[in-house]
Amino acid sequence: MASNVDIASIPAEPAVGRNWLWTGLLLACLVALPLVAPRYWIYFAGLLGINIIATHGLNIMMGYTGLLSLGHAAFVGVGAYTVALLQMHLGLPFWITVPLAGVSAAVIGVGFGLPSLRIRGLYLVIATLAAQFILNFVFVHWQSVTNGDVGLTVLPATVFGYPLNNETRIYYLILFAVVFLTVFAVNVINSRVGRAFIAIRERDLTAEVLGVRLVQYKLGAFALGSFYAGIAGGLLAYFNQFVNPDQFGLLLSVFFLSAVIVGGMGSILGAILGAVFMTLIPEMLRESALLVGGTFGFDMGSILVPLRETVFGALIVAFLILEPRGLAQLWHRARLKLVRR
Repeated sequence: MASNVDIASIPAEPAVGRNWLWTGLLLACLVALPLVAPRYWIYFAGLLGINIIATHGLNIMMGYTGLLSLGHAAFVGVGAYTVALLQMHLGLPFWITVPLAGVSAAVIGVGFGLPSLRIRGLYLVIATLAAQFILNFVFVHWQSVTNGDVGLTVLPATVFGYPLNNETRIYYLILFAVVFLTVFAVNVINSRVGRAFIAIRERDLTAEVLGVRLVQYKLGAFALGSFYAGIAGGLLAYFNQFVNPDQFGLLLSVFFLSAVIVGGMGSILGAILGAVFMTLIPEMLRESALLVGGTFGFDMGSILVPLRETVFGALIVAFLILEPRGLAQLWHRARLKLVRR
């Protein structure tokens, strides 16, 4: 029988942004970025922000609650298609379609999260992998709704009649969403809900003894994580102004999984660092290939794609062996060394 023992003593995420000076300077730099950076880097920063939001969602599910998932990209796709369909058929503005994208992904995420009530670990991975394939099958073959492989065109979001139709304009919308959802995630993790998630991750039977309602909190974790994925998908639809099933394949789910592991599971900072790191790697490989190819006069394109996938896999294995807590732990160690000096 579950007791009424308080779970407030369970440690949660340390507060992020206690040093308001550095946080303010970072935000100021991000706001000023479009004024000094090339358009391509603004585009890249917008894509990075969307990846951070989606990684936060998977981190809540996997890093804090211990619910492994390989279907996160499919929930991102649900959000993207929700935005496209609501805009196309109802003409709704972005401030309605994007939240509804999160809600629709949360509802579907709860449906596919039902197996988590009885299974964990690799068995849950298989269940969420089924979600990835099922939803991708729907995206491709429900042509009367999704237009199949042809995809759907999305008109730019507008603010008071002002279209967000270029990299700079949509960047500020994404930046606002990243800041708001990061602060929200910190508050959730530092609340009783977050402590319940952590208790379930450590040992669900013990958590139940402590008074945690497993059904409520496990499905809540799936709903919240999928909600973040849906928001990311909705923003991605406006960002690309196009939705296609190829955007939400299994490789994207592996990308988010890699970001959580490399950044550090169960860390808000880790989700950010992991998304940044894993988003930068393909760009670094591309630039390196162009540099080497230009220097020696041969084409590196034929090995770039397999090289990127190999690096993804090697990074996951390396961090699991050398530093299971990921980049967040390395950051904390470096910070402690600087403070001691």
